[in-house]
Amino acid sequence: MKRILIIAFSSISIFAMAQKTDTVFLRKLMETKPELFSSILNHPDKNQVQILYTQVNRDVKNRPTFKTFSYNLDPHHYFYPASTVKLAAVIFALEKINRLKNTGLTAKSTMITDSAYKGQTKVLTDTSAKNGLPSIEHYVKKILLTSDNDAFNRLFEFIGRAEINEKLKANGLNDSRILNRLAIGDAGESAKHTNPIKFYNGSQLVYDQPAQYDPKDYELQLTNLVMGKGYLDSADKLVNKPFSLAGKNAFAINDQQKLMQKLIFPEAFPTNERFNLTAEDYKLIYTYMSKYPTESDYPKYDHKEFWTTYAKMLYYGREKITPAPNIRIFNKYGDSYGYIIDNSYFVDFKNRIEYFLTAVVQSNEDGIFNDNKYEYDTVCFPFMKNLGKSIYEVELNRKKMHRTDLSKFKLDYSY
Repeated sequence: MKRILIIAFSSISIFAMAQKTDTVFLRKLMETKPELFSSILNHPDKNQVQILYTQVNRDVKNRPTFKTFSYNLDPHHYFYPASTVKLAAVIFALEKINRLKNTGLTAKSTMITDSAYKGQTKVLTDTSAKNGLPSIEHYVKKILLTSDNDAFNRLFEFIGRAEINEKLKANGLNDSRILNRLAIGDAGESAKHTNPIKFYNGSQLVYDQPAQYDPKDYELQLTNLVMGKGYLDSADKLVNKPFSLAGKNAFAINDQQKLMQKLIFPEAFPTNERFNLTAEDYKLIYTYMSKYPTESDYPKYDHKEFWTTYAKMLYYGREKITPAPNIRIFNKYGDSYGYIIDNSYFVDFKNRIEYFLTAVVQSNEDGIFNDNKYEYDTVCFPFMKNLGKSIYEVELNRKKMHRTDLSKFKLDYSY
């Protein structure tokens, strides 16, 4: 019994997520750089900033433990998560495929989406794929490279709304829900219906999923669901009353970073809490989370629209520059309704740096939503870039007891 207790204690010591979160360090760090952060610090409620920074420390066997720092963290203070929810869909879709592997279904199987409810659309081909056909694997690539909305919607339909929300809870992501498709005005009853789907290996039907209906609403205790002083409706007419985001997706930054930590370091969690992903699944996700759009042939992107650092907010902002060759950022960003959100794991191979950084900031000076007049370029992107650079400087100067082996994250981007 004594030996069992020692082993258990050792396991907890090595793999525990957590020390108590430090709520002071990030504020003090930003206060030392008033030229970069004073406007945000002076208006924390206006800009709705929340930050989580987690240091990764390795032991002599390269096993990770985490130390987390927060600023203004409030899981119940609502912000619109935009495309950050797509990372959960990527993971849950691949898990569902693994659950159904006995049918012959794989991530490469041809995915033919039908329609069965008003507003639903079909997908029979995908010209951005090398073989011209849609698949889970190709949708994953499009989501992680450039945050493709339709690709997310197709994974949402495959997983099913009920299963998505069951999996959020099963993974301890209790401050989150995913209710809607994106960028098609999906809400209410239409969001509860998902399309019938068939999967083929060549001409052979391997899995036939009927249309699904999910009656649940997934209530959360949230504040800040009503914002601003007006909004443009679907006819671009100004409505002079606050904008409600009730009934929208929610993805708190503590849940976002936990999802990322479980994805990057499954070994830091008990076996029964890890995602049901194969080595090939991890390779696919890691590769396309950190790959630049300019490195992709299928799908192929216009480099003027999707430049190299397009998706890497928490270090580059939205600057069109050549990225540092020794750095890779594994992330999922989101932008909508004046919010910029980024959830990232950062690696510098030369300096053996790694850390997690997740943040949200908003700017909407006129208080009008849906008018596409947000201060992304003057407030949000500079904040994200300055925050990422500041944390990188901290890590450059931080002493570590053991040498970090990052070879796991050196990937082949010709894949």
